[in-house]
Amino acid sequence: HKRLKETQAINKSLSSLGDVFTSLANGSKHIPFRNSKLTYLLQDCLSGDGKALMFVNLSPTIESSNESLCSLRFAQRVNAVELGKA
Repeated sequence: HKRLKETQAINKSLSSLGDVFTSLANGSKHIPFRNSKLTYLLQDCLSGDGKALMFVNLSPTIESSNESLCSLRFAQRVNAVELGKA
């Protein structure tokens, strides 16, 4: 039960992070940084001239292929976002 709650919390945080990246990519006036603790803490890094680097861990096993594909799709979504001036 505890592991399920933890997994749900992680998924919610990652979903909120995805929403922030989508809003940034679309140039939205409102960026939903306060939707999770994770995005709230990353607000300074992801706004203005902040820079961010994301690592994606993948598993080579066939059993993990769906999870790896989801991770790659998320990384592709993040890659489309330009943060500030490079």
